[in-house]
Amino acid sequence: MAKKEDRIIITMACTTCKSRNYTTMKNKRNDTDRMEFKKYCKFCRQHVPHRETKK
Repeated sequence: MAKKEDRIIITMACTTCKSRNYTTMKNKRNDTDRMEFKKYCKFCRQHVPHRETKK
């Protein structure tokens, strides 16, 4: 079985208003750079890119 330490919880922040809307998990061994997804921001009321932030 795989180790549980390879997956970490990350926070996604809106690139427009900087609010932290989403949390997700990523494998830090496979995805070393920051992740970016286009998701819905309830404060901006539109789909905008969300980028991984530091904790």
